[in-house]
Amino acid sequence: MITASNVALSYGKRVIFQDVNIKFTPGNCYGLIGANGAGKSTFLKILAGQLEPDRGEIIRGPGQRIAVLNQDQFAFDEHTVFNTVIIGHKKLYKVMAEREALYSKPDFTEEDGIRSGELEAKFGEMNGYEAEAEAAVLLNGLGIPEEMRQKKMKELDGSDKVRVLLAQALFGNPDILLLDEPTNHLDLKTITWLENFLSRFQNTVIIVSHDRYFLNQVCTHMADIDYGKIQVYVGNYDFWYEAGQLHFRQKKTEIKKAKAKAEQLKEFIQRFSSNASKAKQATSRKKLLEKLTIENMPISSRKYPYIVFKPERPCGDVILEINGLSKEIGGVSMFEDLTLTVNKGDKIAFVGANSLAKTTLFQILAGELAPDKGSFRWGLTINNAYFPKENNAYFNNEELDLIGWLRQFAPPKENESFVRGFLGKMLFSGEEAMKKASVLSGGERVRCMLSKMMLSDANALILDEPTNHLDLESITSLNNALMAFPEVVLFASYDHQFVSTVANRVVEITPDGIIDVMMDFDEYLAMKEASLSGENGYLRAC
Repeated sequence: MITASNVALSYGKRVIFQDVNIKFTPGNCYGLIGANGAGKSTFLKILAGQLEPDRGEIIRGPGQRIAVLNQDQFAFDEHTVFNTVIIGHKKLYKVMAEREALYSKPDFTEEDGIRSGELEAKFGEMNGYEAEAEAAVLLNGLGIPEEMRQKKMKELDGSDKVRVLLAQALFGNPDILLLDEPTNHLDLKTITWLENFLSRFQNTVIIVSHDRYFLNQVCTHMADIDYGKIQVYVGNYDFWYEAGQLHFRQKKTEIKKAKAKAEQLKEFIQRFSSNASKAKQATSRKKLLEKLTIENMPISSRKYPYIVFKPERPCGDVILEINGLSKEIGGVSMFEDLTLTVNKGDKIAFVGANSLAKTTLFQILAGELAPDKGSFRWGLTINNAYFPKENNAYFNNEELDLIGWLRQFAPPKENESFVRGFLGKMLFSGEEAMKKASVLSGGERVRCMLSKMMLSDANALILDEPTNHLDLESITSLNNALMAFPEVVLFASYDHQFVSTVANRVVEITPDGIIDVMMDFDEYLAMKEASLSGENGYLRAC
C-alpha cells in the first residue's frame, strides 16, 4: 500500500496539483491519466521518492519495495541483460554479487564460511534460488531470447533495451509497481503477455499509458489529474470516460438551471420592487438571489485538437495495385513477392512483428524508397498523403516558426490568418504559433504532420504508427477522424483500440508472405487464436 497525504506541487505560479489525498491499495491497478503536461510522470516520481513535493508526504508500508520502470536506456550499458533484470531487486542483487565474490575466492576462510551462511539465509528469504528462472520467464514473455541474456545492454537496440528494463521492473514481485508508458515499443503479442501478467499481479500497480485498450484490460481504478487535483474513479478507462462525461453534463445542467433561476429572480425584483403590494415578495426574492451561488464551469486541462480529413474528390475504381514487390534492408528481407490490390472503402491495418517491414512498404508506396523487385501503381484519381514514423527530416530548418512551417503546405491563396486559424485548431494558439519548428516536442510534431496531411485534401492516407507521442485526447480525435474518413486508409499501429475501431481489413506481413483478410481486427485476432489451436486451416496454410 502507498498513500499520498496532502501532496501539492507547483512550478512557479502554475499549480500542478494540490491537497492530493489518495490511498493506493494492494490487488488494484490504477491508471494515472491526464493531458500532456498535467503532471502524470511527475506524480509517479513523487510516489517513487525521486522528487520531493512542495507539501505533503508519501507513506509506504514498512519494508515495502517499490519497483519503477527505468526510462534511461543507457543506465545499464555495462551490465549483462540477465544482471540488469536482477538489479531490479537491489537487495537481492547485492547479496548475489557478494555471494558470488565470496565463493570465487581462492582462500576460503572460516570467517568466509560464517558469512556465506548468513548470505545463503538472506538469499533464500528473498527467493534468490528462483531468481534465474523468474528472470528467464519475464525475458521470454517480453520477447528477449535466451541467446541475448548474457550480452551487455549496450549491444541491444532501443526496443530490446526497453523490454529488458520492463522485465527489471516486474522482477521479484515488488510490493508497489510504478510503470510509465510500459507498452511503448512493444508489439501486440508482448502487450497481451503484459496484460495477462498484470491481471495476475496481486500487489499495487500504478500505470501511466496512452493505450486505451491496455488501460481497459488491466485497470481496476483510474486516477485522473485535472482541475489541479487528482480524483480516483472505480473502473477502467471506458467507465471513467463515461462517468466523466456524465458528470460534465450534469454540472453544465446545474449551472444552466442556476443561471435561469437567477434571471427569473432578477426579472421579478426589477418588475415589482417599486410595487407596494409586491415589495415584500421582491425583498424575499432579493435575499434568495444573494444566497444563490452560480459556479463557472471548471476549466479542464484537456484539449482536443480538431482533426478532420476532407478528400478533394472521391476515389475512382482503381486505388492501388501492388505486384510482386520485394525489398531487402541491410541484407535482410523485409518482404518478398508481395502482391496486393486495394479497393474502394478499404481501411487496411498492416500488422506483424516486424515494424521495419511495414515502414519500408509505406516508404515505397509514398515514393521515398525504391523496391528491389516488382511494381506498384496508384490510380489516376488518387492523391495520397503520407505520415512517416520518423519525421526529423521535416523539422530541421532552424529558421522556420510554426506559421512559416505550415505555410509551406497551405494553398498559395491562403494568408497568414488562415494558417494561424488552422494552427489554433491543432492547439497551437497565440504565441505558440511563433515557436520554432525545430524545438517542438514529439507530440507537437505529430500534430504538425497531421495538419500537413489535412491540408493535402488527399483521398488515400498512409499512416505509420501515428499515435506515437500523442496524448489520449489527440489519439481520440485522430481515431474519430479516421473512422469518419470516407475514402482509403493504409496504416500501422500497436494501439489495439485504434486498430480495431478503424480497420475493416487486416494485412499481416509474415516471413512466409502475407495474410490478407476482410474483417475487423478483433475478428482477425480471434481467428488467429483459433488457428494456433488447430481450428483454422486457412491461417495455418498462410
